[in-house]
Amino acid sequence: MFTGLIQRIGTVKRVSRGAGLVLEVAADRPWARPLEEGESVSVNGVCLTVVKCEGSRFTADVLRETESRTGLGELVPGAKVNLERALRAGDAMGGHIVQGHVDCRGTIAQKTPKGRDFQLRVKCGRVLAAQSVLKGSITIDGVSLTISAIGDDWLGVDVIPTTAAETTLGAKKAGEKVNLEGDVVGKYVAKASASQGLTEEKLSAAGFI
Repeated sequence: MFTGLIQRIGTVKRVSRGAGLVLEVAADRPWARPLEEGESVSVNGVCLTVVKCEGSRFTADVLRETESRTGLGELVPGAKVNLERALRAGDAMGGHIVQGHVDCRGTIAQKTPKGRDFQLRVKCGRVLAAQSVLKGSITIDGVSLTISAIGDDWLGVDVIPTTAAETTLGAKKAGEKVNLEGDVVGKYVAKASASQGLTEEKLSAAGFI
């Protein structure tokens, strides 16, 4: 489990496509606690298992299913990625509950300056948009963000300067693809709603949203 609070920017050092996709990634600075083989690391919002590690570098295998559902297969040496290590018992719970299981690929439709900040409008499809709520949470390339606008098939998020500087979101441009993971709470609510005839209006009236 992760929180969506990015800890390091990584650089892809090697991409191997033998029997399967293998990535080697180096963090931009040393980890406070050394990486360990077998631990989980989120790479652009995708939960991967560390196969080998040395210093700030680690290698991870990517399942074919994961490659087909995410943008990891499009990475090339030199690409920048967002990194977060799995949450440990006793760690501060910032951000929101992030599983590292990408729901779909989205496309940045607009990047609009808003004073010192900027807003990203991301095309995400109707299913993810329907599971999301205004002021709820969304994970974009592993970054926990608050939904500031929403439509039938898109989501809007506002990005502050710190987030822009400490993640890859600051360099994103319109037309680029991103990994999206919806709030797991929203998924359960959506499933319960479908089976019990609940609506967003009923949930709001009851004080749940």
